[in-house]
Amino acid sequence: MVRNLWNEANAKSLKPGLDELVYRSNLIGSDRAVCNWGGGNTSMKTTVKDFRGRDVEVMWVKGSGSDLATMKAKNFTGLNLEDIRPLIERDEMSDEEMVAYLTHCMIDHTHPRASIETLLHAFLPFKHVDHTHPDAIISLCCAHNGQELAKEIFGDRFVWVPYVRPGFTLSKMIAEGVKQNSNAELVLMEKHGLVVWGDTAKESYDKTISVINEAEAFIHKQAQGKKPFGGQKYQSLTSEEQQELLAQVMPVIRGAVSDEKKMLLTHDTGDAIVEFVNSYEAAELSQVGAACPDHLVHTKMKPLFVDWDPSSKNVENLIEAIKSGIETFKSDYQNYFNENKNEGDVMFEPAPRVILIPGIGMVNTGKNVTMANVSGDLYHRAISVMKGTTALGTFVSLNENESYNIEYWPLELYKLSLAPAEAEFSRQVAFVTGGAGGIGSETCRQFVEQGAHVVVADLNLEGAEKVASEINEQYGDKRALAVKMDVTSEEQVQAALKQATLVYGGIDIIVNNAGLATSSPIEETTLKEWNLNMDVLGTGYFLVAREAFKVMKEQGIGGSMVFIGSKNSVYAGKNASAYSSVKALEVHLARCIAAEGGEYGIRVNSVLPDAVLQGSAIWGSSWREERAAAYGIEPDQLEEHYRKRTTLLVNIYPKDIAESILFFSSSKAAKTTGCMITVDGGVPAAFTR
Repeated sequence: MVRNLWNEANAKSLKPGLDELVYRSNLIGSDRAVCNWGGGNTSMKTTVKDFRGRDVEVMWVKGSGSDLATMKAKNFTGLNLEDIRPLIERDEMSDEEMVAYLTHCMIDHTHPRASIETLLHAFLPFKHVDHTHPDAIISLCCAHNGQELAKEIFGDRFVWVPYVRPGFTLSKMIAEGVKQNSNAELVLMEKHGLVVWGDTAKESYDKTISVINEAEAFIHKQAQGKKPFGGQKYQSLTSEEQQELLAQVMPVIRGAVSDEKKMLLTHDTGDAIVEFVNSYEAAELSQVGAACPDHLVHTKMKPLFVDWDPSSKNVENLIEAIKSGIETFKSDYQNYFNENKNEGDVMFEPAPRVILIPGIGMVNTGKNVTMANVSGDLYHRAISVMKGTTALGTFVSLNENESYNIEYWPLELYKLSLAPAEAEFSRQVAFVTGGAGGIGSETCRQFVEQGAHVVVADLNLEGAEKVASEINEQYGDKRALAVKMDVTSEEQVQAALKQATLVYGGIDIIVNNAGLATSSPIEETTLKEWNLNMDVLGTGYFLVAREAFKVMKEQGIGGSMVFIGSKNSVYAGKNASAYSSVKALEVHLARCIAAEGGEYGIRVNSVLPDAVLQGSAIWGSSWREERAAAYGIEPDQLEEHYRKRTTLLVNIYPKDIAESILFFSSSKAAKTTGCMITVDGGVPAAFTR
């Protein structure tokens, strides 16, 4: 049963009017069993003063492209009801006409475009109206016998409206149906959702919750003694087995679904998902169609159901089933598009947004983690609906042509157009070692600013978490992931790359940046000091690059690695033989991997900084004193010493190095590999030759 979340104390603290509508909308949207992500709409009719001080009857309605759970007052649109009401006398009105007309009815041109279903609210003569997509109601509305069952639940209190795409016709049908039924308290929209109303915000909200719970109680009673989805066909793998298999197959999936544009992945092994994918009916039921029009834009008409028996635990067979399944899905989607397309339609990516795997769960795809999660959340709703519907009767969806027309409906596509434009590193995942330090943290921030998701890997987990937290707070949840990693540990490197793969589906960019530095005359350089430099800066860079190479090769969509060398990679630093030697090793290792990676589209380049003191843990250690002693100066004179020895008379900062890293990782350097950029202000002794 869904909970009534109304809090009278909170409600009384609100200003009468729009604030109450915001509060009610947020409550409705906070429970996805009540309303889908991005779906549903709410309204309120009131009187306001216009720009001349006259009283005008206005309807506030949800603006297009917003989500009820998070929307604020600025996301609602105010419309002059006096201008809208005459429309009900019309016999028909196209979507284009409706949108243009409603634009003229806005009381403020800065408001967002009004909801697709604005006329539904305007034509009903009630102060508060709520339209939602509750699981229990859609279960009823997607049952072949839904209208008859609704009579058992609601008697004569409901109006049943056959499926019609949202717009003028549907709005008028609802208004006329309510007008003709003096007992009407709610509208049930076939294959779509619920409409209720009230004289107050609370009355409308309470009605939404009570109607849903009436339907849910009925479904629960009908489900007694029935096995969901025909019962269990497959046994689930253990959590450890699920994670191990997902880590192996997600890069394969990511490569297979990333045709013209890369996709990020998320996964879900929750009980509700697993109950469905392991059932006898899932393979057939999942292919019937979408449970609600709102799902289509984010889940497509149907998911990919992978034909695999989890009892075999055979990863090779699973990978082959995934690859062939995705190719078949893309071919079928191309045919679906060709058979139903309208003039001017441009096909979306043909790959599945939802992939169901028996024994494991669900993998979702999207242009970013947020949108992949939206696809997953909406398919959770679809499973809940199908579970309810099959307890009542036979699950019925939209036909193929209507599904297509919803998926490619201009008014739905308009919502997608409101998203920010994609940036250089959108749809990409950057894995940055030493991510908590000066160069590393600045690199992470610049990648995210230009669209990427980042993995902040560092031995200092607290520092990595701080950087990731700051990024997520500014740019959104899951844009950054902090992982603890000692680059000298093969197990930790493998675990960190596995974690990144499970969270994002794979990686596109590796920045080998973890560092340290020591300084000693050659006769005082101990084996311990030598090995420390080799372990961190040599073996560490090798391990990270090797494991990343495996993931990139498995994805099959290329990748970029950037090694952070040093001026000392090409210049023999005095009293720094261990450090200088391994820095030379780094850039040559980068060139070796570049030679191997070319055929897989994997580019490997190096950035050679010098004396980046700002925010560096290295320069906060004994290295500062050691280098000052080598030059015969005081430690606090180092910055000026380094500036004066450059031909450009400049200091080098983390942002300078980050910009070079991003250049090598970008499309601007798509044909560059095995190369070095020196970012040192111009130290003649280190000029390459």
